[in-house]
Amino acid sequence: EVQLVESGGGLVQPGGSLRLSCAASGFTFTNYRMGWHRQRPGKGLEWVSSIDSDGTTTYYAGSMKGRFTISRDNAKNTLYLQLDSLRTEDTAMYYCAKGGYSYTNRGQGTQVTVSS
Repeated sequence: EVQLVESGGGLVQPGGSLRLSCAASGFTFTNYRMGWHRQRPGKGLEWVSSIDSDGTTTYYAGSMKGRFTISRDNAKNTLYLQLDSLRTEDTAMYYCAKGGYSYTNRGQGTQVTVSS
């Protein structure tokens, strides 16, 4: 059974940083592109970023490029998303996903709230 468990969310001030983690199990992590998506209050699900299976190529949605950094540790079956220069509009539930822009499974999410 595929399991994706996110952690690392919380309350942060504008301009602050957070590092999200996603522990993956139940599939061969090293074989899959992985990604992050988010859902802002009152909005639909939005793709944030993806990373190829070997970690060498990354992809970002336009508004996140330069502020967010996706990475993975294949030895630990863990996906990360570093969030820097956070804005109030980044407030959302962030989900880890097996797959890239199109995914097959996603986790329960971790809440990020950016507020002063």
